[in-house]
Amino acid sequence: MPRPSPFLRLFATLLPGAVLAPCGWTQPAAPVVDFAREIQPILAGKCYDCHGAEKPKGGLRLTSRASALRGGESGEPAFVAGASARSQLIQRITTTDENDVMPQKGAPLSPAEVALVRRWIDEGAHWPDDLRHWAYVKPVRPAVPPVPDRSRVRNPIDAFVLARLEQAGLKASPPADKPRWLRRVSLDLIGLPPTPADVDAFIADTSDGAHERVVDRLLASPHYGERWARPWLDLARYADSHGFQRDDLRDLWPYRDWVVRAMNADLPFDQFTVWQIAGDLLPEVRDAAGRPRNLDPLIATGFHRAAPTNVEAGTDQEEGRVNQVFDRVNTTAAVWLGTTLECAQCHSHKYDPFSQQDYYRLFAYFNHTPRETDFTTPKAMAALKFTGPYLELPDPANDAARGRLEVRRKELDAQIAARSAEVLAGASTPEAKAPTGKQRTQLLAGDKALAELRTQRQALMRELEALKPPQTLVMRELDEPRPTAVLSRGNFLEPGEPVQPGTPAALHAAPPPAGPRATRLDLARWLVDRENPLVARVTVNRWWAEFFGRGIVGTLEDFGLKGDAPTHPELLDWLAVEFMERGWSMKHVHRLIVLSATYGQSSRLTPELLAADDQNKWLARGPRFRLDAETIRDNALALAGLLSLKQGGPPVRPYQPPGLWENKVGGDRVTYEVSPGEDAWRRGLYTVWKRSSPYPSFMNFDATARTACTVRRSRSNTPLQALTLLNDPVYVAAARGLAHRVLTERPAAGTAERLRHAFRLCLAREPSAVELAALAGLLAQQADAAAADPGAAARVSGARPPPPGSSVAELAAWHAVATALLNLDETITKG
Repeated sequence: MPRPSPFLRLFATLLPGAVLAPCGWTQPAAPVVDFAREIQPILAGKCYDCHGAEKPKGGLRLTSRASALRGGESGEPAFVAGASARSQLIQRITTTDENDVMPQKGAPLSPAEVALVRRWIDEGAHWPDDLRHWAYVKPVRPAVPPVPDRSRVRNPIDAFVLARLEQAGLKASPPADKPRWLRRVSLDLIGLPPTPADVDAFIADTSDGAHERVVDRLLASPHYGERWARPWLDLARYADSHGFQRDDLRDLWPYRDWVVRAMNADLPFDQFTVWQIAGDLLPEVRDAAGRPRNLDPLIATGFHRAAPTNVEAGTDQEEGRVNQVFDRVNTTAAVWLGTTLECAQCHSHKYDPFSQQDYYRLFAYFNHTPRETDFTTPKAMAALKFTGPYLELPDPANDAARGRLEVRRKELDAQIAARSAEVLAGASTPEAKAPTGKQRTQLLAGDKALAELRTQRQALMRELEALKPPQTLVMRELDEPRPTAVLSRGNFLEPGEPVQPGTPAALHAAPPPAGPRATRLDLARWLVDRENPLVARVTVNRWWAEFFGRGIVGTLEDFGLKGDAPTHPELLDWLAVEFMERGWSMKHVHRLIVLSATYGQSSRLTPELLAADDQNKWLARGPRFRLDAETIRDNALALAGLLSLKQGGPPVRPYQPPGLWENKVGGDRVTYEVSPGEDAWRRGLYTVWKRSSPYPSFMNFDATARTACTVRRSRSNTPLQALTLLNDPVYVAAARGLAHRVLTERPAAGTAERLRHAFRLCLAREPSAVELAALAGLLAQQADAAAADPGAAARVSGARPPPPGSSVAELAAWHAVATALLNLDETITKG
């Protein structure tokens, strides 16, 4: 985060001090080190680059117990079971000699990792011969660990976390106060802040179940789906344009709206998956005549139609199609399997048990959809156009209007035909032939009545065009499947061994195809099979990261050998099994998480916690991290009273700097025009997403261009972010709106009460005396400045007149206070 001004530094840490509460536990005995979950990830992350299966340095392979004991060129075993002090492995990872220390590349093992390896060796270095990586073993619900102090346990999540804290020698933080918890859970579940009335009602509710009632209200909110659609759309690489240089716009927004509806309805995740992978192949989707009966499964297939499409002139269309299939395979693996499968396009995976044949067997499932481009004309040799396929959607209001216009069009066509015949008949005589060719054209063009009818028809056709039915991109299967082969080094011009659709051999077996051949529907059902060891784990882990800022497995996109080991493996498995056994309910898992005492802890970071666990891996404090780009904007507009809660529909265009779209090379030229009225203030979810020119203020806060599947966004702190919050017209308008709101809602209040109201609007909690004094000082300073320079005050207050009873100078002073509050670290942070 950029260095704040002296005033803003007063608010950089707005959390009051907290005292750690005793847990009352007794120290449990440390369990035996689990090689698969604890040691193998260390070896994979630190050692396999040099001592893996291929070309091991010094001849030492650390991929099996036998090869490790065989040693390398020196002939010494890597370890001596039961004697870490005599083990070469320990000597090499602890030496201070820079020529001998291992690993030679990358970060050294941490003291905790060294201690774990040492303990594993001293315990006998148990290394199973038939070892499977933990992530490829089906999760089984573990027993909930006993907790002596039940007061710290609100549900099983807390028992797992407290047991791990005890092993780490840490204690849980005390609960967050009610205002902070309410703001945290509101931002997490619906992406919007609570109002002061919400806070007051929650504080006043001292009965049992107060927290549960808040959570149930938020889960039932229509804004829940909007908040949780955002990370899913990152996974789906959803955008409103093709990508590449000719980045033309296209219609896919009904898919975005379907995701919101599905999440609000808590559509079971297994069904949510099947519809997106293969909704077009479900037999129940169509009636006996083949007409769509239920459009939602078809709309859901927009997930894989969101892949970028290259329509640049000269593009090889088959290469473009194959690249789209690559994208679909890689995205499916990342989203549902937590696997980085891209390298297997060219060769078998270097670390994980996925062969190149496995990759192209998955490729075969997606290889049977139509090409999405064509030449612009039959004679064109380079120029391309986008062809779809699209699905037209019903729109009752538009359909009725179109029906009326179609009736009028037919009437005009009849009138034009009748008048044309009348004109031509009047020019014909018994002595002369009827006019033809140029004469006929000239006669018709010169008739004023006919010209008026044609003008009316042109206007009507423009109205019809404006009322064209909404459409969305969907998947469709070819009647005859394409042959699929392994592509040598991923080159579409070098097909090799033929393959049939199939799933990776290292995972659970695929059931027999439901039809004459295996299709995407079979793949989708294989993904959500209860035998799948990955899908439930990967999914709950991503949600956990949304709530806590870090997953139980830190590498959300990689559950393989090179990924992070889970910090709480039993908790991850418990959540995965709970998710499946509770009907794949997303809301059920979210409710468990936010009602846990773990989630409800104070997020205050003490020096002791910083030293012991700066990343909060062991969850000794509550989550505290910066909001995502869309929520920062939504939050500011909500606080200002400007946010429109209108839902769904085509993407909108809020303010952005001029000229960003106009510099486009090739393709359709579209001028960026700010949406009128409330559409300029819609939630960030609905902002148009143009891949070559994404909304700039979102990009400053680490949004993605969505040219590819994004499993997790980065989270940076840069000067551009502070400049955006201070100077972007959207945030300037938000500060002005917040100032108006305070003066309007507290017209007769004194300065202290108004400042308190403004503070509570932004942060939910009450200001401290120090904070209140700092704000009062800023207000007085800015009031003096506004009085001394009325012109500057007028420019700051803008065209909107001050609220009744207030002056331009007063509004300008309050604008400065509102700007400071909206720029606080705490305002853009969930804490």
